[in-house]
Order: sequence, then structure tokens, then C-alpha cells
Amino acid sequence: MKKLYLQTHGCQMNQYDSERIAKLMGRMDYESTDCIETADLVLLNTCSVRDRAEQKVYSVLGRWKELKERRDGIIIGVGGCVAQQEGMNLLRRVPHLDLVFGTHNIHKLPEMVEQVQASRSRPVETACYREPSYMEDARGRTNVQGAKAFVTIMQGCNKVCSFCIVPHVRGREVSRPNAKIINEIESLVRQGVREVMLLGQNVNSYGKTSPGEISFAELLGRVNQIDGLQRIRFTTSHPQDLSPELVEAFANLDRLCEHLHLPVQSGVDSVLSRMRRGYTRDEYLARINRLRKRCPHVALSTDIIVGFPGETDAEFADTLEILRQVEYDEIYSFMYSPRPQTVSAKIYDDDTADAAKRIRLQEVQSLQREISLRKNRESIGNIEEILVEGKSRLKNGQMMGRTRTNRIVNFIGDETLVGSLLPVRIIGATANSLIGEELTAEHVSDFRSEGELA
Repeated sequence: MKKLYLQTHGCQMNQYDSERIAKLMGRMDYESTDCIETADLVLLNTCSVRDRAEQKVYSVLGRWKELKERRDGIIIGVGGCVAQQEGMNLLRRVPHLDLVFGTHNIHKLPEMVEQVQASRSRPVETACYREPSYMEDARGRTNVQGAKAFVTIMQGCNKVCSFCIVPHVRGREVSRPNAKIINEIESLVRQGVREVMLLGQNVNSYGKTSPGEISFAELLGRVNQIDGLQRIRFTTSHPQDLSPELVEAFANLDRLCEHLHLPVQSGVDSVLSRMRRGYTRDEYLARINRLRKRCPHVALSTDIIVGFPGETDAEFADTLEILRQVEYDEIYSFMYSPRPQTVSAKIYDDDTADAAKRIRLQEVQSLQREISLRKNRESIGNIEEILVEGKSRLKNGQMMGRTRTNRIVNFIGDETLVGSLLPVRIIGATANSLIGEELTAEHVSDFRSEGELA
């Protein structure tokens, strides 16, 4: 059997795409390996949301040149967002690269590999499709590992925020038919999956460009009715599309986890306008307040960009203030970097020095650590139900799981617990995670009977 080495950069969508790649190549008798030295096919699934991520691609490909020189017949390929963005330019810049496939062309990978093997040509596939069939797997998903699974419900984005490269590398919004999504999740549940993460660049707008399709809130309602499914999550959401119906879903759907990632990007109207985000600070906060009224215990995470063109010290201070006001459970923060083809790269000067960006980034992250640590410490003494995912990164015999609010809990436990829903008592906290202890059967029974267990 041939060996596949697959390295993935970027978001959860890329992780899901890598799962598809591994499955497709498995049908061609490729077995996944963690050892690049033994691989016959070496693939890099890329992200281009940040300039640093893109530069990392060329660094990795540079290191792989030695593989090509040492091993005759090895095939090296690049997929994902950088592949979509650069296309043929990748082949020009990297002579030892064999193939390039874009975000809509994973299904063509087996054919491309065969083409390289047969003729030693260097194929490039970066076409975008308006029909959602390219996201489908005619054979279905089998041999699913673990109790969690990603499920793509749509791809692309129609927002065209001024800083964002996603519409250029993922295309316009395309939604999968809801019946196919439901069938896929039902199949996953039959294979032991207990939690699904619904994926899309803007899941809130699911169905809007597909005449006759149901809304995202309606889709969540149908997924919530699937027997055997325990938890539902989704990402990513655009604040402009956080509808009243979606807010009500958080209040009424028992399997929808109390966690929402809602990127604000900046806390001041002037920057939001230059970003073309389509909402004001007050409108964003009004949506947050409406959600918290209907789902008081919802945990919130967000994205923050510092150093956007023209951002003054006063504007940055307003971003710090929105962190204090909302008190997010977690943030993902970045320094602005101009991306090819985006509006901001074309019309704005990147006028904030990198040193100033780094200082602002440190301030954002320092403030968020304080907020996260305080909020996590407030959980000490609580009983939380976690879905056990696997070994903890902390090791030392620890396992890890997540609460419904997406907090990581590390605890001493056995690997046989993977995939189980387990009640734990929170006994400690850091800014990034919680520390738990497994409850005895007697405690579990007591708390369930008293209704104290989530």
C-alpha cells in the first residue's frame, strides 16, 4: 500500500477538507502516515487568510525540495486557499511541485495524481463551481473515527469585507441541499458520532442564494431532531446575519450548544466602515444583548484585527473597550496584513508600523487573558458535562473534553472514556482551560436526580 503524508494549515474547514482528501486517496490504496520520509504522495492543504500563513507555505515547500531530490517518483502537491489564489504561479515558483488543486477541486485529486504518474505532467485545477455537487461524496462517509465530526453545509461568502480574501479563494456562497446534510449526519450518528460541527464561511446565510431552500435556523431545527445526536455546534457566523430566528434556536433547541463565535473584528464604527462589515458597534452589541436575554449562559468568542489601515490610538482603545464590555470567553487576534485582490489592499495604505501592531496585539491578548482567567475561575466548583475527545496536550496521563460552552477541561482519566459524555467537577482553572475531576457514580446519580447536572 502507498503512503500519504498530509499537512494541514488553517481553519476547521481546512481540517474537514483534509479528511476528504485522506478518504479519497484511501480509495486509491493510499494509507495515511505521519512519517514524511516514507510517503509516496506528500500534500499541503493551505490557508491564505494571513500573509504569515501564506509565507509559511513557501517555507514548507522549500524544505520539501530535498525529498524530491532524494526519492524518485514521490509526488508533491498543494491544495487549499493558497493553491486557489496562486494557481499556476505556484508551479512557476516551486519547480519541484507536481500538482495544484483549489478549494473546489478536491474531488479531482485522484485523477490529477494518476495524471502525474502517467505522463509526469503538472496539472492545475482551480475552477469554481456554482452547483453544490462538488461538495458531495457519492459513496458517503464511512469508517468515521471518534465521537465528533465536521459537516460542511455551505461554502463561500458574499459579504466581500474589505480585508478578507475568502470570497476570492472560496468563491460565492453555495449551500448544500438540506436533505443531503441531514442524511450525512444520520449516517454519522449510526457510526457513533455524538457531536457535529456545521461548517461554512458564513453559516448564518445558509440557503439564502438557493431558491426554495430552508433557512439556517430551520436547518438547525431539523438537525436537532436526529435521534442519537447529542450536540450541535457551528462556525463561522457573520453578525449581520444573526437573525431573531437563530437567536430563538439557542433558546429552544436542546442539542444546540451554548457557544457562538461571532467575529466583531473592531470595536469602533469608523474602522468597521472601512472594513465594510455592514454593522455598527451598537448594532453588534444589540445582537449580543438579544442573544444573552434568550440564552443567558451562552459563551462567546470573536476575532479581532489590530492595525487595520488608518486605525488610530483612540480607535484601538474602543476595541479594548468592547472586549471589556462583552467579556468574551475566548478571542482569536491578529495583526492586519494586506491580502491580494482585497479592497483594503487596493485602496488603503498599510500605515501602521509592525512594531505598533505588535504592541496593540499584546495589549488585546493581555486584556483577554485577564477576562478569560476570571471567567474560568468562576466555574470552579461547578459540575459540567463534557464530551471526552482524547488525550490532553498536557499529558501526564490526563484526558481532555469540552463543555457545551466549548471550554476545554483536562482531567485524570482512562482512554476508554473517549467519546463518552462525562460529568466532572471543576477544581481549577487557567486562562485557557479548566481542570476537572471525574465524579463517582454515586455523585452522578445524586446530581442528575437533583437536576444540577447540565
